[in-house]
This record gives sequence, structure tokens and C-alpha cells, in this order.
Amino acid sequence: MRVTVVGTGYVGLVAGACFAETGVAVICADVDAKKVEGLKQNVLPIYEPGLDQMVERNQAAGRLAFTTDVPAAIDDADVVFIAVGTPPDEDGSADLKYVLAVATTIGQFMTKECVVVTKSTVPVGTAAKVHAAVAAHAKFPFHVCSNPEFLKEGAALDDFLKPDRVVLGVESDFARGVMAELYAPFVRTGKPIIFMDIPSAEMTKYAANAMLATRISFMNEIANLCERAGANVDLVRKGIGSDSRIGSSFLFPGPGYGGSCFPKDVKALLKTSHELGAPMQVLDAVERANDRQKHRLFEKLHAVLGDRLRGARIAIWGLAFKPQTDDMREAPSLTLIAQLREAGATVVAHDPEARREAERRLGDTIAYAETAYAAAEGADALVVVTDWNEYRFPDFARLKASLAQPILIDGRNLYDPAKLQAMGFTYRSIGRGAA
Repeated sequence: MRVTVVGTGYVGLVAGACFAETGVAVICADVDAKKVEGLKQNVLPIYEPGLDQMVERNQAAGRLAFTTDVPAAIDDADVVFIAVGTPPDEDGSADLKYVLAVATTIGQFMTKECVVVTKSTVPVGTAAKVHAAVAAHAKFPFHVCSNPEFLKEGAALDDFLKPDRVVLGVESDFARGVMAELYAPFVRTGKPIIFMDIPSAEMTKYAANAMLATRISFMNEIANLCERAGANVDLVRKGIGSDSRIGSSFLFPGPGYGGSCFPKDVKALLKTSHELGAPMQVLDAVERANDRQKHRLFEKLHAVLGDRLRGARIAIWGLAFKPQTDDMREAPSLTLIAQLREAGATVVAHDPEARREAERRLGDTIAYAETAYAAAEGADALVVVTDWNEYRFPDFARLKASLAQPILIDGRNLYDPAKLQAMGFTYRSIGRGAA
């Protein structure tokens, strides 16, 4: 079986490498010549644990190749995955121009019967548009399939290689057979391949991300209420998470969700719901709650420093929206940095992986430290934004000696409030301790 993946972003690159890992011949195509040249040299445009070794291994074995020649990559392919970006348009809807451009190219250059798979996250109804774009030029039979991804950044390889489920929206027995064969190596332990109609598959992706975003925003609002009520959100989280109907995942409070999926997909689903006359009031509140939550760290810092923020030096630990990635899209750190700069503070930040991305986004508007302790040196306060493992057990005595003022705002509830306060820190966290 010959597989082509058009788009070498996060989803396309992970999918291509993982399919190649099973022995399938995979070509990943992209119009970005600089990115493709880097990939040929095993230089990846993203950070994802283990992905660089997988790409290098499969290129060396001849199972994985990269090209800018999209028509040649489509030629003679059995399966073509569309994995290009669907950025939010100005009105919040998903911009499908790249998806439909690839669909048109597939129709023009396919040379035999094939399966065309939408791997990009796309709204309900997109497959019909893809079908029309391919059909306008195709001279051979083709079958459209929706195959949404459920990858967590930082754990994408495990999620792909050992999925909870594989969702496939198909319109023909031919597509069902081809896709079942392609995914068979990943479900040998008994995890299901769930076949369904295409609109249901498209909706499943958005519904999953909307549910997870809802859990995050709900728990953040519970944390904010805990501060006012004198309750400890850590204990509340354990109390409700032990209920089998609820479970413990995505119940950790913090400074709000970010990344490439939740913000964009929530907006797109809200847009679709309004277009179809079925407004989603709960999800609308989720988005508003998340926007508010991104201001909480600044509010806590301002409550401690007040007017002293102007001219203050503030250290930030963590720039990526979550650990094990360099992704800063919609990251809470960006909101905090913007507020700090507007308040007249200077910022020095550390992140194990996201410095290059931060420099691309922020340039020299903030300073960058080589180590976490270097960021804290001489700072008037430290704010922990991303829960990287290396921030979990710092030398607090060294940290206190480094800071000009022992003020620590813990946006991830990593530390013990009693311990920090006993050591003389002014300590604030989310949903516990002083309001």
C-alpha cells in the first residue's frame, strides 16, 4: 500500500512517520520548500518527544520520504491524507481553502482508484465539499473518508500507535476495507475501529475537544470559587475525580487552555452551531470562562505588587501552552506577558523547548534565560505558567536567594503552600491559599 500525506505540520508529520513505522511506504508532501529540505535532513519544524528518531529511522530505511512535488506524490497513491491547516477565519469558522486546494490537486493528478482522507480537523459538511472538488477533475473512481485525529501534544506517538479508538467515517465498502487494513497494526490489542457515516465522524472530533475544554473551564471556575469559599481545589478535584461517572482526567486547574486545537475547535463548533440554528450556550460560556482565566495570573501578581509592577522584573517559568511541546499558540503565557508589558514590567522567561518559538513571536520584547534559576536571578517575582517536570522540585532555598523579592505565583499548583509560606515566600496558587 502506498500512502501520501499532504501537509507536514503536526498532524501530517506524526501520521506519516507512524504509518511508515508499520512498514508502509509513505510520501509526505508540502509546498514549504524550507520545511521539506529540513525534514530531509531530519530537522523537524516541531518538538514532539521521540518523533525526530522515528523520522530519521524510517527515512534511513526508505519507508518515509519528503517532497515539494505534490502532484508526483499523489500519482499512484492508494490513500491520500489531507493534513493541511484549517486556521480560524475572522468569524471563527475554519478556513478550508487549503483543504479544498489539495482536494482539487488530488482530482487533477490521481492515476488510479484511491481513498481521499480528511485528516485535518474540519467542520461537518467538509467531506462533501472535498468530494465535489475532487470530482470536478477526477478521471478515476475515488472514495472520501473522514479520519479525525485525537493526538495530545507531548504524547502524540503513543496516541497514534496505541489509540483509544480509531474513528473512520466512510461512504463505501472499498474505503472501509482499505482503511481497516491500514489501521490494523494499531488496534491489535483490541481497541476499536469505529466506522460511522462521514458527518458523524466530523462531528466526533469537535465534540471530543469541546467536552475536554468544558472540563477544563469548569474546573477553573470551581477553583476560583474555592478561593472565595475557603476550600482547597486539590481536595475537591480528588473528591469528584474518584467518581467513576466523572473520572480524574482534565480536572487540574490552571491559567486556561491553549494550543492548536481547543481554542480553534471551540470557535469553529460555535460558528457551526449558530449557522445551523442550534446555539450551544454551554460551549459559549466555556470560551468566555477560558478567556477570563488567562488573566488570573496577572491579577494575582497585581494583588501582591500593585503599583510596584511598573519597573518590576518578573520571571516566567514556561512559555509553551503545555509541557512536552514548543507550541505557543493561544498560550496563557502570551496573555500574561502582554499584560505585564502594558503594566510597565520587564519580563525574563525560561522554557526548555519553546525559546525559538518565543523569539519568533515576541522577538526582543522580553529577555530569555538559559536556565530556570537564571530567569529568577534578581526578579521581583516568579510566575510558573507551564508545568514542565524540571520545575516541579526546585531548590527553594536557592530560588529564594536568587529572587529580589520572594514572591511566587504558582499557576499550576505544583508546590505545597504551607512549605513555601514557612520558608518566607509570598505564595499564591490556583484555588487554594489566599484569595
